[in-house]
Amino acid sequence: MDHRALDLLSRTPLVDGHNDLPWALRRLAGPDPAAAVAGTDLAAGLPALQTDLPRLRAGRVGVQFWSVYVPCSFAGADAVTAVLEQVELVHRLTERYPDDLGLATTADEAAAAFAGGRVGSLLGAEGGHCIGGSLGVLSALRRLGVRYLTLTHNLNTDWADSATDEPVHGGLSDFGREVVREMNRIGMVVDLSHVAATTMRDALATTTAPVLFTHSSCRTVTDHPRNVPDDVLGALAPNGGVCMVTFVPRFVSAAVAEWDVALQAAMTDAGIDHRDLRARDAFAASWAGPPCPEATLADVVAHVEHAREVAGVDHIGIGGDFDGTRELPVGLEDVSRYPALFAALLERGWNEDDCAKLAGRNALRVLRAAEEAAA
Repeated sequence: MDHRALDLLSRTPLVDGHNDLPWALRRLAGPDPAAAVAGTDLAAGLPALQTDLPRLRAGRVGVQFWSVYVPCSFAGADAVTAVLEQVELVHRLTERYPDDLGLATTADEAAAAFAGGRVGSLLGAEGGHCIGGSLGVLSALRRLGVRYLTLTHNLNTDWADSATDEPVHGGLSDFGREVVREMNRIGMVVDLSHVAATTMRDALATTTAPVLFTHSSCRTVTDHPRNVPDDVLGALAPNGGVCMVTFVPRFVSAAVAEWDVALQAAMTDAGIDHRDLRARDAFAASWAGPPCPEATLADVVAHVEHAREVAGVDHIGIGGDFDGTRELPVGLEDVSRYPALFAALLERGWNEDDCAKLAGRNALRVLRAAEEAAA
């Protein structure tokens, strides 16, 4: 391991935009937050998952946005209940491991947790359906410490089109634009991962604060609808926003993306919705089709470098999506592997200042900008 990468990440907080550990814990122990937290020991290590405290330390993760995710199978009051349960789960995690995880609701609190030797723990809500169509619920989530909302997940909401659903609104509806304006007002960051390109453009035209893509890669490099087109990447500089490149194999590897298209066709023939993540994993495990190709760390580097070229070095970050995807690139198998990515970039001639921007400086700037816009 390049000692420069370890040294860099000991001085600069690595801010990861998206980790699905809270939902993984819920899957293991059920919806009760107390049971989900008590049912595992993060300090002892969880080899069945991609995230635990020893590996967060080894990976030099300094600040983590924990996803308080709600599947699209939850709707209305059920979705609101589930997101509140997930928020409570993260609060309980930080209470159980106070020497390792520091709950943060602001950029300064996150930076202070890192300076004190803990992982600054921020919350991000994934799936706009979790607000139940209510600006009041949106504001309540902000009061509970949720710092971003991903406008959709894999299906459209009643007010925004998803990247992986049939378009209904042509981007954002009037209420969708109202949601974005309210997020600006209360200091919640607009997360454009998962949304259709039309929704990305509508949100950028509406927002007065910088946006995040908390776990997306580049569509020019891998033609997948979950990735960001070049015109949108180019719009991040005037907006001030950041694309946090993700590690999901079908988003970073053209070969895996092509395999996934074949998987989707087989699932459709079997009457199973490819957008249902649990159903997808179960189907893939028993599918008689070709084996899935492997993505690699080099694939991720290609996306990071393309995003730097198109958006600019001040508008890139990292959002691994650990424990939100079953497979990961070779070399980036779990949260302990972040230094390998930065070592690869340093070896390719990246300077330490640009690596620090990618690692977390840019993402914290977006968080501070949201706070200042709401002040």
